[in-house]
Amino acid sequence: MSTSPDEAGVQTRGARPAPAHLRWGATGPGPVDERDDDGYADLRTYAAIGDGRALALVARDGSIDWLPLPAIDAPPVFGALLDAEHGGCVELRPVEEFTAEREYVPGTNVLATTFRTASGSVRVTDALNTGVAGRLPWSELARRVEGLSGTVRLRAAVRPGTCLGTASPWVQQTVHGAVLRVDGLTMAVRTLGEDRVVTGDQRIDVEYTATPGSRALLGLVATEREPLFLPDPALVDVGIDRTVENWAAWGEEFRWEGDFDRSVRRSALALKLMIHAPSGSMVAAGTTSLPEDLTGGKNWDYRFAWVRDSAYALTALFRFGLREETHGAMSWLLGTIRRHGPEPRVCYTLDGELTDGVHEPDVPGWRGIGPVQSGNAAAQQLQLGVYGDLFSIVSLYVEHGNVLDAETGRSLASIADTACDRWRQKDAGMWELHEPQHYTTSKLGCWQALTKAVELAEAGQIPGDPSRWRAEAARIRTWVEENAWDDDRGAYLWYPGSDGLDCSILLHAISGFDRGERMSSTLDALRRELGAGPHLYRYTGMDREEGVFLACSYWMVSALQLCGRGREARMLMEELEGTANDVGMLAEMLDPADGAFLGNLPQALSHLALVNAAITLEEHT
Repeated sequence: MSTSPDEAGVQTRGARPAPAHLRWGATGPGPVDERDDDGYADLRTYAAIGDGRALALVARDGSIDWLPLPAIDAPPVFGALLDAEHGGCVELRPVEEFTAEREYVPGTNVLATTFRTASGSVRVTDALNTGVAGRLPWSELARRVEGLSGTVRLRAAVRPGTCLGTASPWVQQTVHGAVLRVDGLTMAVRTLGEDRVVTGDQRIDVEYTATPGSRALLGLVATEREPLFLPDPALVDVGIDRTVENWAAWGEEFRWEGDFDRSVRRSALALKLMIHAPSGSMVAAGTTSLPEDLTGGKNWDYRFAWVRDSAYALTALFRFGLREETHGAMSWLLGTIRRHGPEPRVCYTLDGELTDGVHEPDVPGWRGIGPVQSGNAAAQQLQLGVYGDLFSIVSLYVEHGNVLDAETGRSLASIADTACDRWRQKDAGMWELHEPQHYTTSKLGCWQALTKAVELAEAGQIPGDPSRWRAEAARIRTWVEENAWDDDRGAYLWYPGSDGLDCSILLHAISGFDRGERMSSTLDALRRELGAGPHLYRYTGMDREEGVFLACSYWMVSALQLCGRGREARMLMEELEGTANDVGMLAEMLDPADGAFLGNLPQALSHLALVNAAITLEEHT
């Protein structure tokens, strides 16, 4: 990677910043046209809304291009994100050319977009509504239209898609009006204040005129393989206000008084969207098949629950004083592992089941970059790091004053025994690679698991004699120190015999394996060899294949702080403040050349790394 001098003449590894209108915290209006010729929007233009079960992506131009119903891991009935022609969307925008500014209603995941045209201005407020006592028993999308100035004509369209090429939508007339059907879904459009409704054979179009003080509604209700409740449109509209109140009530339970307040709170709200309320699990990302590489081939389905993400999530949730989410996540995880044991898998479905393989629907993918995938093969891999993730979660749970049940204790003791044997094997590593190796951080995942198992046994939380676990953890430490350290490079290697580096070693400054001179030297090597501006590629060679991996940037903040380099850590965190889009959302990766998002979004791991970096800065100053 080339370097270029900055204005002071200092050589810097430069990533050009994102355009001003796309940066987090930008105040100017978005551009009028952010779609390519085929109808695909820039990934930085999306904001997320959700209800604890479903998640929708709203583009800056007012189109909802992604909304699986009834749940986040269902086939997307509105999936223009991956198939602009046939995927389906819920459009709502001015007829005239417009600019757009948007923000979340403070403290919520309800989105407010202000459109300005030559003839006036209008605000659209978007929510996936929640009920009086939590999630509604049906899905309810509400889009409120409020006239601000002048006269603005708007056009809306509810266009269900083919659910990734597996179904054909149709409209059926009933005694109570038209309903939309796709496979097992039944949907109905609910409106207020409209000028005109036109029902086609596969879509419903609505027209509105907004004037100062006017208020209208575009609503959509849906159920799957059950009767459809048709709420009064006025109640759907009122539901937006109730949803704002529900988010505000959740925010009152959220405690954070440290620095980087705006980013931390927005990331916490994004993470709340990705907690699957019916089970307590956390989805890794809200989408599938968004490319990590613009040449194609690196498209994955992240609508599953990774043990790793759950571990990092609990660190944040405990720190924020959130009780229900922490216990729900623990109960789901431990119960799921016991049911499908004896060993933990890498990931599970949101309902706690095993994945059923990978399917590749015949649809083009975002901007024609395929393949599109449904399912994830990582669940079948051996990834030794999952042992460390599991035990770090349990240890944290106990440290916060909670007690394990006897069955969980026996299960964990058995898993610790397994880790004693497994650590000597090659595995796929954290990055789910197809070439098994003795990856350094995989060994350290087992070290972390056994170290925590000893602590849990000594605290009376799990049964058994911890002497073997303690001895095997010491053997792993010796193995890493003797085989994975390179004096010439001044760094821990990706795996013994390689000349590559791997950013997942940062997690073991965080785990406490090494916070001394060797780790500090490794941090310098990572920034020197894998750095791009404030960001990092995952491991050696990825600068030729994909974008920088955003979680690594925030892991570096934590590692610098824990290695006694607090001034550098804070400077890096401040530099990273411009990474998210205009509403604070993070994807998996970013193109350092222009700030473009890559990979699935919103990405839980990116937001978790940001939050935990802020916590580390606050608690280890």
